[in-house]
Amino acid sequence: MRRTLITRRARAMRKAMTEPEVMLWSRLRGRGAERPTWRRQHPFGSIILDFYCPMARLAVEVDGATHWDDAAAAKDAARDRWLEAHGVAVLRLPAGWIYRDLSAAADAALRLAEERAEALRQ
Repeated sequence: MRRTLITRRARAMRKAMTEPEVMLWSRLRGRGAERPTWRRQHPFGSIILDFYCPMARLAVEVDGATHWDDAAAAKDAARDRWLEAHGVAVLRLPAGWIYRDLSAAADAALRLAEERAEALRQ
């Protein structure tokens, strides 16, 4: 089976995750009826999402220093608008917050995923 360029790139990115992404993944991963399922470095159109919860249609993006300047912020805003136009909500978590309080950052993502999944079921 021939893989698309975006799929190959996403697979490579899974092997080169940043430290805050690895930390957050350690809390999001896992399956079960009581918790949402997550994918890491998930292709969505031409974008690769850091984390994606399909049942909640929620993307979680970990924002490090490369997201701090005006050009990057504008690019992120355009990506977020495109995703939202396609029914995907975006939660941006600063990498510094993940370093300082991993539990709170993971809980915020999990809580939002559960809320969105419940709303989408209704």
